[in-house]
Amino acid sequence: MTIRMVYFAWVRERIGTGEETIDPPASVVTVADLIDWLAKTSAPHAEAFENRARLRAAIDQDFVALDTPIGAAQEIAIFPPVTGG
Repeated sequence: MTIRMVYFAWVRERIGTGEETIDPPASVVTVADLIDWLAKTSAPHAEAFENRARLRAAIDQDFVALDTPIGAAQEIAIFPPVTGG
């Protein structure tokens, strides 16, 4: 399954790209699994994902918890908490 990953704010800065296309293994079932798998792919990913409490996610532009199943997602976004004002 091919997924378009999109990164925002300091997550994008630490990884070094705003988006990438990935093909995770079948063992990656949830967003948290995906974050764990990506963290093992490179040092920048590991740094960006080291503190999960500072991460939020969206699947196909809908906000989700990190324990949400990926299902047939086409796009997953990872970003820091958003504040309004």
